[in-house]
Amino acid sequence: MRIARVIGHVIATVRSHNMLMDKLCLVEFINQCGEATGDIHIAMDQLGAGEGEWVMVVAGSSARAAYGDADDGSPIDLCIVGIIDAVTAANVRCYGK
Repeated sequence: MRIARVIGHVIATVRSHNMLMDKLCLVEFINQCGEATGDIHIAMDQLGAGEGEWVMVVAGSSARAAYGDADDGSPIDLCIVGIIDAVTAANVRCYGK
């Protein structure tokens, strides 16, 4: 799993027949203190993450399994699997209450 921040949403009404019409989020990978790594991707979102929220994402076959399409040839490569409430690193609260 990796940490990312939702920086926007993507609208794509025409999609592969193996994809459902779940929300697509534009996410930027970040470190534990919220500093951007420069990697921006599109992630499937079945949880309803909002812009600015920190999320946990999985990629590859883990994303397809989380999405529920591990064996049907789904093109899903990145999926949001959790919305982060708080992050603490080295006894310092980096995010959340």
